[in-house]
Amino acid sequence: MTAHSHRPILKLKTGIAGFDAISNGGIPIGRTTLLAGTAGSSKTVFAVQFLACGISMNDESCVFVTFEETPDDIRQNMLSFGWDIAAWEAAGKWAFVDASPKPEDPVLLSGDYDLAALLARIEHAITRTGATRISIDSLGAIFSKFDDHHVVRGELLRISVALKKLNVTALMTAERNQEYGDIARHGIEEFVADNVIILRNVLEAESRRRTMEILKFRGTDHRKGEHPFSIVADGGIVGVPLSTVELNHRSSHVRISSGTDKLDAMCGGGFFRDSIVLISGATGTGKTLMATSFIGGAGANERSLFFAFEESRDQLFRNADGWGVDFQQMEEEGRLKVICTYPETTGLEEHLIEMKKAIMEFKPTRIAVDSLSALERGATPKSFREFVIGLTSFIKQQEIVGVFTSVTPTLMGGTSITEAHISTVTDTIILLRYVELFGEISRGIAVLKMRGSRHEKEIREFNIDQSGMHVGKPFRNITGILTGNPQFHQTPESERLQEMFEDV
Repeated sequence: MTAHSHRPILKLKTGIAGFDAISNGGIPIGRTTLLAGTAGSSKTVFAVQFLACGISMNDESCVFVTFEETPDDIRQNMLSFGWDIAAWEAAGKWAFVDASPKPEDPVLLSGDYDLAALLARIEHAITRTGATRISIDSLGAIFSKFDDHHVVRGELLRISVALKKLNVTALMTAERNQEYGDIARHGIEEFVADNVIILRNVLEAESRRRTMEILKFRGTDHRKGEHPFSIVADGGIVGVPLSTVELNHRSSHVRISSGTDKLDAMCGGGFFRDSIVLISGATGTGKTLMATSFIGGAGANERSLFFAFEESRDQLFRNADGWGVDFQQMEEEGRLKVICTYPETTGLEEHLIEMKKAIMEFKPTRIAVDSLSALERGATPKSFREFVIGLTSFIKQQEIVGVFTSVTPTLMGGTSITEAHISTVTDTIILLRYVELFGEISRGIAVLKMRGSRHEKEIREFNIDQSGMHVGKPFRNITGILTGNPQFHQTPESERLQEMFEDV
Protein backbone atom coordinates (compact mmCIF):
# COMPACT_ATOMS: atom_id res chain seq x y z
CA MET A 1 0.00 0.00 0.00
CA THR A 2 1.46 3.36 -1.04
CA ALA A 3 1.90 6.41 1.12
CA HIS A 4 -0.53 8.20 -1.19
CA SER A 5 -3.37 5.89 -0.11
CA HIS A 6 -2.91 7.01 3.50
CA ARG A 7 -3.14 10.71 2.71
CA PRO A 8 -5.99 12.26 4.71
CA ILE A 9 -8.69 14.26 2.97
CA LEU A 10 -8.10 17.90 3.79
CA LYS A 11 -11.04 20.15 4.60
CA LEU A 12 -11.69 23.78 3.81
CA LYS A 13 -13.24 25.83 6.60
CA THR A 14 -16.44 27.36 5.29
CA GLY A 15 -16.47 30.12 7.91
CA ILE A 16 -20.18 29.47 8.51
CA ALA A 17 -20.69 29.57 12.27
CA GLY A 18 -21.51 26.13 13.63
CA PHE A 19 -21.23 24.28 10.33
CA ASP A 20 -17.47 23.77 10.55
CA ALA A 21 -18.00 22.06 13.92
CA ILE A 22 -20.73 19.82 12.48
CA SER A 23 -18.54 18.91 9.51
CA ASN A 24 -15.46 18.37 11.68
CA GLY A 25 -13.48 21.08 9.96
CA GLY A 26 -15.34 22.16 6.83
CA ILE A 27 -15.99 20.61 3.41
CA PRO A 28 -13.42 18.48 1.56
CA ILE A 29 -11.03 20.57 -0.51
CA GLY A 30 -11.16 20.23 -4.28
CA ARG A 31 -14.44 18.32 -4.31
CA THR A 32 -18.04 19.06 -5.27
CA THR A 33 -20.71 19.37 -2.57
CA LEU A 34 -24.45 19.29 -3.27
CA LEU A 35 -26.59 21.59 -1.09
CA ALA A 36 -30.24 20.46 -1.31
CA GLY A 37 -33.31 22.06 0.23
CA THR A 38 -36.88 23.20 -0.28
CA ALA A 39 -37.89 26.77 -1.07
CA GLY A 40 -36.95 29.09 1.81
CA SER A 41 -34.39 26.76 3.34
CA SER A 42 -31.57 29.31 2.78
CA LYS A 43 -29.64 27.55 0.01
CA THR A 44 -28.64 30.78 -1.74
CA VAL A 45 -27.59 32.42 1.53
CA PHE A 46 -25.42 29.40 2.34
CA ALA A 47 -23.88 29.43 -1.15
CA VAL A 48 -23.06 33.15 -0.96
CA GLN A 49 -21.80 32.95 2.62
CA PHE A 50 -19.43 30.13 1.67
CA LEU A 51 -17.77 32.52 -0.80
CA ALA A 52 -18.02 35.62 1.40
CA CYS A 53 -16.23 33.87 4.28
CA GLY A 54 -13.48 32.73 1.90
CA ILE A 55 -12.85 36.35 0.94
CA SER A 56 -13.14 37.91 4.40
CA MET A 57 -11.29 35.19 6.31
CA ASN A 58 -8.63 33.92 3.90
CA ASP A 59 -8.46 36.61 1.18
CA GLU A 60 -9.49 33.98 -1.38
CA SER A 61 -11.05 34.73 -4.77
CA CYS A 62 -14.44 33.26 -5.68
CA VAL A 63 -16.89 32.69 -8.53
CA PHE A 64 -20.68 32.64 -8.28
CA VAL A 65 -22.68 31.03 -11.09
CA THR A 66 -26.33 32.07 -11.03
CA PHE A 67 -29.08 30.37 -13.02
CA GLU A 68 -32.04 32.07 -11.30
CA GLU A 69 -31.52 35.43 -9.58
CA THR A 70 -29.75 38.19 -11.45
CA PRO A 71 -26.39 39.45 -10.15
CA ASP A 72 -28.02 42.79 -9.29
CA ASP A 73 -30.63 41.05 -7.11
CA ILE A 74 -27.98 39.00 -5.34
CA ARG A 75 -25.82 42.07 -4.69
CA GLN A 76 -28.79 43.94 -3.22
CA ASN A 77 -30.18 41.05 -1.15
CA MET A 78 -26.85 40.17 0.45
CA LEU A 79 -26.06 43.70 1.63
CA SER A 80 -28.36 43.07 4.62
CA PHE A 81 -25.86 40.47 5.85
CA GLY A 82 -22.95 42.90 5.53
CA TRP A 83 -21.56 41.36 2.34
CA ASP A 84 -20.59 44.07 -0.17
CA ILE A 85 -20.29 41.94 -3.29
CA ALA A 86 -19.83 44.97 -5.57
CA ALA A 87 -16.75 46.02 -3.59
CA TRP A 88 -15.33 42.52 -3.86
CA GLU A 89 -15.93 42.57 -7.61
CA ALA A 90 -14.07 45.86 -7.91
CA ALA A 91 -11.17 44.34 -5.97
CA GLY A 92 -11.07 41.31 -8.28
CA LYS A 93 -12.07 38.91 -5.51
CA TRP A 94 -15.55 38.04 -6.81
CA ALA A 95 -16.77 37.18 -10.30
CA PHE A 96 -20.30 36.44 -11.50
CA VAL A 97 -21.11 34.01 -14.29
CA ASP A 98 -24.61 35.14 -15.20
CA ALA A 99 -26.77 32.37 -16.63
CA SER A 100 -30.03 33.75 -15.22
CA PRO A 101 -33.00 33.87 -17.63
CA LYS A 102 -33.57 37.07 -19.62
CA PRO A 103 -36.95 38.19 -20.99
CA GLU A 104 -35.50 38.40 -24.49
CA ASP A 105 -34.00 34.90 -24.42
CA PRO A 106 -35.55 32.53 -27.01
CA VAL A 107 -37.20 29.31 -25.89
CA LEU A 108 -34.77 26.50 -26.70
CA LEU A 109 -35.84 23.08 -27.83
CA SER A 110 -34.36 19.91 -26.39
CA GLY A 111 -31.08 19.22 -28.09
CA ASP A 112 -30.34 22.85 -28.89
CA TYR A 113 -28.75 23.53 -25.52
CA ASP A 114 -25.53 22.26 -23.99
CA LEU A 115 -23.23 23.45 -21.26
CA ALA A 116 -20.04 23.79 -23.30
CA ALA A 117 -20.30 27.56 -23.61
CA LEU A 118 -21.24 27.93 -19.96
CA LEU A 119 -18.38 25.72 -18.87
CA ALA A 120 -15.97 27.84 -20.91
CA ARG A 121 -17.25 30.99 -19.14
CA ILE A 122 -16.83 29.33 -15.74
CA GLU A 123 -13.27 28.24 -16.54
CA HIS A 124 -12.42 31.73 -17.76
CA ALA A 125 -13.78 33.35 -14.57
CA ILE A 126 -11.83 30.94 -12.35
CA THR A 127 -8.62 31.47 -14.28
CA ARG A 128 -9.03 35.25 -14.41
CA THR A 129 -9.64 35.65 -10.66
CA GLY A 130 -7.54 32.76 -9.39
CA ALA A 131 -10.64 31.49 -7.58
CA THR A 132 -10.45 28.63 -5.08
CA ARG A 133 -14.17 28.56 -4.23
CA ILE A 134 -17.20 28.42 -6.52
CA SER A 135 -20.94 28.27 -5.91
CA ILE A 136 -23.49 27.23 -8.55
CA ASP A 137 -27.09 28.27 -7.82
CA SER A 138 -29.07 26.26 -8.81
CA LEU A 139 -29.04 22.97 -10.72
CA GLY A 140 -32.81 22.95 -11.16
CA ALA A 141 -32.59 25.57 -13.89
CA ILE A 142 -30.36 23.28 -15.95
CA PHE A 143 -33.02 20.55 -16.03
CA SER A 144 -35.50 22.92 -17.63
CA LYS A 145 -33.23 23.07 -20.68
CA PHE A 146 -33.33 19.32 -21.35
CA ASP A 147 -36.02 16.68 -21.77
CA ASP A 148 -33.62 13.79 -21.27
CA HIS A 149 -32.30 13.67 -17.71
CA HIS A 150 -29.57 11.24 -18.74
CA VAL A 151 -28.14 14.05 -20.83
CA VAL A 152 -28.30 16.34 -17.81
CA ARG A 153 -26.41 13.85 -15.67
CA GLY A 154 -23.68 13.69 -18.31
CA GLU A 155 -23.46 17.47 -18.45
CA LEU A 156 -23.30 17.78 -14.66
CA LEU A 157 -20.55 15.18 -14.48
CA ARG A 158 -18.74 17.14 -17.13
CA ILE A 159 -18.86 20.28 -14.98
CA SER A 160 -17.84 18.39 -11.84
CA VAL A 161 -14.79 16.83 -13.53
CA ALA A 162 -13.76 20.20 -15.00
CA LEU A 163 -13.98 21.88 -11.58
CA LYS A 164 -11.79 19.19 -10.01
CA LYS A 165 -9.15 19.76 -12.67
CA LEU A 166 -9.22 23.47 -11.85
CA ASN A 167 -8.57 22.66 -8.14
CA VAL A 168 -11.57 24.58 -6.84
CA THR A 169 -13.91 23.59 -4.03
CA ALA A 170 -17.44 23.70 -5.44
CA LEU A 171 -20.88 24.06 -3.88
CA MET A 172 -23.95 23.36 -6.04
CA THR A 173 -27.52 23.96 -4.86
CA ALA A 174 -30.58 21.90 -5.83
CA GLU A 175 -34.28 22.03 -5.00
CA ARG A 176 -36.29 19.44 -3.08
CA ASN A 177 -40.04 18.84 -3.30
CA GLN A 178 -40.43 18.02 0.39
CA GLU A 179 -38.48 18.26 3.63
CA TYR A 180 -38.11 14.50 4.02
CA GLY A 181 -37.88 12.15 1.06
CA ASP A 182 -35.87 12.31 -2.16
CA ILE A 183 -32.63 14.24 -1.81
CA ALA A 184 -33.29 16.44 -4.84
CA ARG A 185 -36.18 17.09 -7.19
CA HIS A 186 -34.93 15.09 -10.18
CA GLY A 187 -33.30 12.24 -8.29
CA ILE A 188 -29.91 12.31 -10.00
CA GLU A 189 -28.27 15.49 -8.70
CA GLU A 190 -26.73 13.72 -5.69
CA PHE A 191 -24.92 11.21 -7.94
CA VAL A 192 -22.68 13.88 -9.49
CA ALA A 193 -21.47 15.22 -6.12
CA ASP A 194 -18.95 13.85 -3.66
CA ASN A 195 -20.80 15.26 -0.66
CA VAL A 196 -24.44 16.03 0.18
CA ILE A 197 -25.78 18.59 2.67
CA ILE A 198 -29.52 19.00 3.30
CA LEU A 199 -31.15 22.19 4.59
CA ARG A 200 -34.67 22.00 6.00
CA ASN A 201 -37.29 24.58 6.95
CA VAL A 202 -39.86 22.53 8.84
CA LEU A 203 -43.13 23.88 10.27
CA GLU A 204 -43.30 22.94 13.97
CA ALA A 205 -45.85 24.25 16.46
CA GLU A 206 -46.96 27.03 14.08
CA SER A 207 -43.40 28.29 13.55
CA ARG A 208 -40.59 27.46 11.16
CA ARG A 209 -37.49 25.67 12.36
CA ARG A 210 -34.42 25.45 10.15
CA THR A 211 -31.97 22.56 10.38
CA MET A 212 -28.91 21.35 8.49
CA GLU A 213 -27.79 17.75 8.00
CA ILE A 214 -24.70 16.28 6.36
CA LEU A 215 -25.99 13.24 4.52
CA LYS A 216 -22.66 12.08 3.13
CA PHE A 217 -19.01 13.12 3.03
CA ARG A 218 -17.06 10.68 0.91
CA GLY A 219 -13.93 9.42 2.63
CA THR A 220 -14.20 11.59 5.75
CA ASP A 221 -16.19 11.82 8.96
CA HIS A 222 -18.80 14.31 10.17
CA ARG A 223 -21.43 14.78 12.87
CA LYS A 224 -24.64 12.82 12.28
CA GLY A 225 -28.24 14.02 12.46
CA GLU A 226 -30.04 17.34 12.09
CA HIS A 227 -28.66 20.48 13.68
CA PRO A 228 -30.69 23.69 14.13
CA PHE A 229 -29.55 26.93 12.57
CA SER A 230 -30.82 30.45 12.16
CA ILE A 231 -30.29 33.42 9.86
CA VAL A 232 -29.24 36.66 11.52
CA ALA A 233 -28.58 40.15 10.21
CA ASP A 234 -24.92 41.03 9.75
CA GLY A 235 -24.01 37.38 10.06
CA GLY A 236 -26.01 35.14 7.77
CA ILE A 237 -26.36 31.48 8.75
CA VAL A 238 -25.44 30.59 12.33
CA GLY A 239 -25.54 26.93 13.29
CA VAL A 240 -26.27 25.57 16.76
CA PRO A 241 -24.28 22.31 16.79
CA LEU A 242 -25.46 20.64 19.98
CA SER A 243 -23.65 17.40 19.11
CA THR A 244 -20.37 19.26 19.60
CA VAL A 245 -21.17 20.16 23.21
CA GLU A 246 -18.62 18.49 25.45
CA LEU A 247 -18.52 17.92 29.20
CA ASN A 248 -15.09 19.42 29.63
CA HIS A 249 -15.87 22.58 31.58
CA ARG A 250 -13.95 23.25 34.75
CA SER A 251 -15.48 23.18 38.23
CA SER A 252 -14.64 25.78 40.83
CA HIS A 253 -14.76 25.60 44.62
CA VAL A 254 -15.31 29.36 44.80
CA ARG A 255 -18.74 30.38 46.09
CA ILE A 256 -20.70 33.57 45.56
CA SER A 257 -23.68 34.94 47.43
CA SER A 258 -27.24 34.20 46.36
CA GLY A 259 -28.14 37.69 47.61
CA THR A 260 -29.79 36.31 50.76
CA ASP A 261 -27.73 35.30 53.80
CA LYS A 262 -30.13 32.62 55.04
CA LEU A 263 -30.32 31.04 51.58
CA ASP A 264 -26.51 31.03 51.40
CA ALA A 265 -26.50 29.07 54.67
CA MET A 266 -29.09 26.63 53.34
CA CYS A 267 -26.83 26.03 50.31
CA GLY A 268 -23.76 25.39 52.42
CA GLY A 269 -22.19 28.80 51.83
CA GLY A 270 -23.71 30.14 48.60
CA PHE A 271 -23.74 29.09 44.94
CA PHE A 272 -20.67 27.72 43.20
CA ARG A 273 -19.21 30.23 40.73
CA ASP A 274 -19.80 28.07 37.65
CA SER A 275 -23.12 26.45 38.56
CA ILE A 276 -26.60 26.40 37.02
CA VAL A 277 -29.37 27.15 39.52
CA LEU A 278 -33.06 26.42 38.89
CA ILE A 279 -35.70 28.23 40.96
CA SER A 280 -39.03 26.44 40.59
CA GLY A 281 -42.37 27.55 41.97
CA ALA A 282 -45.95 28.56 41.31
CA THR A 283 -46.87 32.04 40.18
CA GLY A 284 -46.38 34.61 42.93
CA THR A 285 -44.07 32.52 45.09
CA GLY A 286 -41.13 34.90 44.66
CA LYS A 287 -39.10 33.53 41.73
CA THR A 288 -38.47 36.92 40.11
CA LEU A 289 -37.68 38.36 43.55
CA MET A 290 -35.05 35.67 44.13
CA ALA A 291 -33.53 36.34 40.69
CA THR A 292 -33.50 40.07 41.52
CA SER A 293 -31.87 39.43 44.91
CA PHE A 294 -29.26 37.27 43.19
CA ILE A 295 -28.39 40.12 40.82
CA GLY A 296 -28.46 42.61 43.69
CA GLY A 297 -26.02 40.46 45.66
CA ALA A 298 -23.26 41.00 43.10
CA GLY A 299 -20.07 42.55 44.40
CA ALA A 300 -18.57 45.83 43.24
CA ASN A 301 -16.32 44.07 40.73
CA GLU A 302 -19.02 41.81 39.30
CA ARG A 303 -21.14 42.34 36.19
CA SER A 304 -24.66 40.97 35.85
CA LEU A 305 -26.91 40.22 32.88
CA PHE A 306 -30.68 39.88 33.35
CA PHE A 307 -32.77 38.29 30.56
CA ALA A 308 -36.47 39.00 31.15
CA PHE A 309 -39.16 37.31 29.06
CA GLU A 310 -42.26 38.16 31.09
CA GLU A 311 -41.88 41.68 32.49
CA SER A 312 -40.94 45.01 30.96
CA ARG A 313 -37.80 46.90 31.85
CA ASP A 314 -39.68 49.61 33.80
CA GLN A 315 -41.61 47.01 35.77
CA LEU A 316 -38.45 45.13 36.69
CA PHE A 317 -36.68 48.32 37.80
CA ARG A 318 -39.71 49.47 39.83
CA ASN A 319 -40.09 46.12 41.61
CA ALA A 320 -36.36 45.85 42.27
CA ASP A 321 -36.37 49.32 43.79
CA GLY A 322 -39.28 48.30 46.04
CA TRP A 323 -37.22 45.36 47.26
CA GLY A 324 -34.17 47.48 48.00
CA VAL A 325 -32.16 46.65 44.86
CA ASP A 326 -31.17 49.68 42.78
CA PHE A 327 -31.01 48.38 39.19
CA GLN A 328 -30.75 51.95 37.90
CA GLN A 329 -27.56 52.67 39.81
CA MET A 330 -26.05 49.30 38.89
CA GLU A 331 -26.74 50.01 35.23
CA GLU A 332 -25.24 53.51 35.40
CA GLU A 333 -22.10 52.04 36.97
CA GLY A 334 -21.81 49.53 34.12
CA ARG A 335 -22.42 46.56 36.41
CA LEU A 336 -25.81 45.52 35.00
CA LYS A 337 -27.46 45.01 31.64
CA VAL A 338 -31.16 44.15 31.36
CA ILE A 339 -32.58 42.67 28.14
CA CYS A 340 -36.37 42.36 27.90
CA THR A 341 -37.89 40.42 24.99
CA TYR A 342 -41.20 38.75 24.25
CA PRO A 343 -40.55 35.02 23.69
CA GLU A 344 -42.83 34.95 20.65
CA THR A 345 -40.88 37.59 18.74
CA THR A 346 -38.54 34.96 17.30
CA GLY A 347 -37.58 31.28 17.48
CA LEU A 348 -35.56 29.61 20.21
CA GLU A 349 -32.52 29.32 17.97
CA GLU A 350 -32.54 33.09 17.42
CA HIS A 351 -32.98 33.70 21.15
CA LEU A 352 -30.03 31.42 21.90
CA ILE A 353 -27.80 33.15 19.37
CA GLU A 354 -28.69 36.62 20.66
CA MET A 355 -28.23 35.58 24.30
CA LYS A 356 -24.81 34.07 23.61
CA LYS A 357 -23.85 37.21 21.71
CA ALA A 358 -24.91 39.44 24.63
CA ILE A 359 -22.94 37.27 27.07
CA MET A 360 -19.79 37.45 24.95
CA GLU A 361 -20.06 41.23 24.58
CA PHE A 362 -20.96 42.14 28.20
CA LYS A 363 -18.86 39.42 29.88
CA PRO A 364 -20.99 39.04 33.03
CA THR A 365 -20.17 36.98 36.12
CA ARG A 366 -23.87 36.47 36.92
CA ILE A 367 -26.82 35.72 34.64
CA ALA A 368 -30.52 35.53 35.48
CA VAL A 369 -33.16 34.20 33.05
CA ASP A 370 -36.78 34.89 34.00
CA SER A 371 -38.39 32.66 32.93
CA LEU A 372 -37.73 29.46 31.04
CA SER A 373 -41.43 28.64 31.11
CA ALA A 374 -42.14 31.70 28.97
CA LEU A 375 -39.58 30.58 26.41
CA GLU A 376 -41.14 27.13 26.30
CA ARG A 377 -44.46 28.47 25.06
CA GLY A 378 -44.97 27.52 21.43
CA ALA A 379 -41.79 25.42 21.27
CA THR A 380 -41.58 21.69 20.70
CA PRO A 381 -40.06 19.57 23.50
CA LYS A 382 -37.08 18.74 21.28
CA SER A 383 -36.29 22.34 20.31
CA PHE A 384 -36.73 23.53 23.90
CA ARG A 385 -34.39 20.88 25.30
CA GLU A 386 -31.82 21.77 22.62
CA PHE A 387 -32.11 25.42 23.65
CA VAL A 388 -31.61 24.59 27.33
CA ILE A 389 -28.58 22.39 26.66
CA GLY A 390 -27.06 24.95 24.30
CA LEU A 391 -27.44 27.83 26.77
CA THR A 392 -26.46 26.04 29.98
CA SER A 393 -23.38 24.41 28.43
CA PHE A 394 -22.25 27.77 27.05
CA ILE A 395 -22.70 29.46 30.44
CA LYS A 396 -20.74 26.75 32.25
CA GLN A 397 -17.92 26.99 29.72
CA GLN A 398 -17.66 30.69 30.54
CA GLU A 399 -17.59 29.91 34.31
CA ILE A 400 -20.65 32.05 34.98
CA VAL A 401 -23.35 31.48 37.57
CA GLY A 402 -26.72 31.13 35.86
CA VAL A 403 -30.04 31.42 37.71
CA PHE A 404 -33.15 30.25 35.82
CA THR A 405 -36.76 30.46 36.95
CA SER A 406 -39.53 28.01 36.07
CA VAL A 407 -43.27 28.03 36.79
CA THR A 408 -44.96 24.93 38.22
CA PRO A 409 -48.40 23.99 36.86
CA THR A 410 -50.31 24.11 40.15
CA LEU A 411 -50.32 26.52 43.07
CA MET A 412 -49.21 23.98 45.66
CA GLY A 413 -46.55 22.17 43.65
CA GLY A 414 -46.02 19.60 40.93
CA THR A 415 -43.33 19.17 38.30
CA SER A 416 -43.49 21.37 35.20
CA ILE A 417 -42.48 20.24 31.73
CA THR A 418 -39.85 22.98 31.80
CA GLU A 419 -38.39 21.68 35.05
CA ALA A 420 -38.23 18.14 33.64
CA HIS A 421 -36.17 19.38 30.69
CA ILE A 422 -33.62 21.37 32.69
CA SER A 423 -33.40 19.53 36.01
CA THR A 424 -30.80 17.04 34.74
CA VAL A 425 -28.40 19.78 33.64
CA THR A 426 -28.75 21.96 36.73
CA ASP A 427 -26.39 21.87 39.69
CA THR A 428 -28.81 23.36 42.21
CA ILE A 429 -32.61 23.21 42.43
CA ILE A 430 -34.51 25.50 44.80
CA LEU A 431 -38.21 24.84 45.28
CA LEU A 432 -40.71 27.51 46.31
CA ARG A 433 -44.14 26.30 47.47
CA TYR A 434 -47.34 27.66 48.93
CA VAL A 435 -48.28 26.07 52.26
CA GLU A 436 -51.76 26.32 53.81
CA LEU A 437 -51.71 26.49 57.62
CA PHE A 438 -54.81 27.04 59.72
CA GLY A 439 -56.63 28.76 56.87
CA GLU A 440 -53.71 31.01 55.92
CA ILE A 441 -51.27 30.83 53.01
CA SER A 442 -47.57 30.73 53.83
CA ARG A 443 -44.57 30.18 51.58
CA GLY A 444 -42.00 27.43 51.87
CA ILE A 445 -38.47 27.17 50.45
CA ALA A 446 -36.26 24.09 50.12
CA VAL A 447 -32.94 23.23 48.48
CA LEU A 448 -33.79 20.02 46.64
CA LYS A 449 -30.39 19.42 45.04
CA MET A 450 -26.91 20.87 45.19
CA ARG A 451 -24.12 19.05 43.40
CA GLY A 452 -20.78 18.88 45.18
CA SER A 453 -21.96 20.36 48.46
CA ARG A 454 -23.86 19.63 51.62
CA HIS A 455 -27.07 21.59 51.97
CA GLU A 456 -30.01 21.86 54.33
CA LYS A 457 -32.69 19.24 53.95
CA GLU A 458 -35.31 21.21 55.89
CA ILE A 459 -38.17 23.17 54.35
CA ARG A 460 -38.19 26.69 55.74
CA GLU A 461 -40.87 29.31 55.83
CA PHE A 462 -40.18 32.60 54.09
CA ASN A 463 -42.08 35.82 53.55
CA ILE A 464 -41.91 38.81 51.24
CA ASP A 465 -42.24 42.45 52.27
CA GLN A 466 -41.16 45.86 51.01
CA SER A 467 -37.51 45.10 51.77
CA GLY A 468 -37.37 41.79 49.92
CA MET A 469 -37.49 38.15 51.00
CA HIS A 470 -36.80 36.80 54.47
CA VAL A 471 -36.12 33.13 55.17
CA GLY A 472 -37.47 31.98 58.52
CA LYS A 473 -37.59 28.84 60.64
CA PRO A 474 -38.14 25.29 59.39
CA PHE A 475 -41.67 23.93 59.24
CA ARG A 476 -42.27 21.43 62.01
CA ASN A 477 -44.77 18.57 62.23
CA ILE A 478 -45.88 19.07 58.61
CA THR A 479 -45.45 16.60 55.75
CA GLY A 480 -46.48 16.70 52.09
CA ILE A 481 -45.45 20.31 51.43
CA LEU A 482 -43.54 19.53 48.22
CA THR A 483 -46.35 17.36 46.84
CA GLY A 484 -48.91 20.09 47.44
CA ASN A 485 -50.78 18.09 50.09
CA PRO A 486 -49.49 19.27 53.50
CA GLN A 487 -50.55 17.22 56.52
CA PHE A 488 -50.29 18.59 60.05
CA HIS A 489 -49.14 16.02 62.66
CA GLN A 490 -50.45 16.61 66.16
CA THR A 491 -48.01 16.91 69.07
CA PRO A 492 -48.62 18.41 72.51
CA GLU A 493 -46.97 21.63 71.34
CA SER A 494 -48.91 21.74 68.06
CA GLU A 495 -52.20 21.11 69.87
CA ARG A 496 -51.46 24.07 72.13
CA LEU A 497 -50.71 26.27 69.10
CA GLN A 498 -53.88 25.15 67.34
CA GLU A 499 -55.97 25.97 70.43
CA MET A 500 -54.39 29.44 70.48
CA PHE A 501 -55.35 29.98 66.81
CA GLU A 502 -58.91 28.83 67.52
CA ASP A 503 -59.21 31.17 70.52
CA VAL A 504 -58.08 34.06 68.36
